[in-house]
Amino acid sequence: MNAAMVEAYWLIGKRIVDQEQHGEERAVYGEGILKELSKALTAEFGKGFSYSNLYNFRQFYLTYPEQNKFYTLCRKLTWSHNRLIMRVENEGARTYYLNEAAEQNWSVRT
Repeated sequence: MNAAMVEAYWLIGKRIVDQEQHGEERAVYGEGILKELSKALTAEFGKGFSYSNLYNFRQFYLTYPEQNKFYTLCRKLTWSHNRLIMRVENEGARTYYLNEAAEQNWSVRT
């Protein structure tokens, strides 16, 4: 269940970047894409599509744009793990934390 949820968040982030932002890392200033998308998705599907959630989904995809890395590392961890680790700026450190958290069954606090 958790792997499916994490995958869905990555796919939503991918769609935001690919289709809404036309492959750009950021939308054109002032477009308010995430705010408008949040309103539309919340109206259609209910809770879970707040601006901050969509921002995190987009950032998740931008942090791990390669599908191979995402499938081999990120899907093994909870969304809480991924949200914390994706904020680590150093890519080598992120990879270390992803590997160790998955292999050692680290809690989010660890």
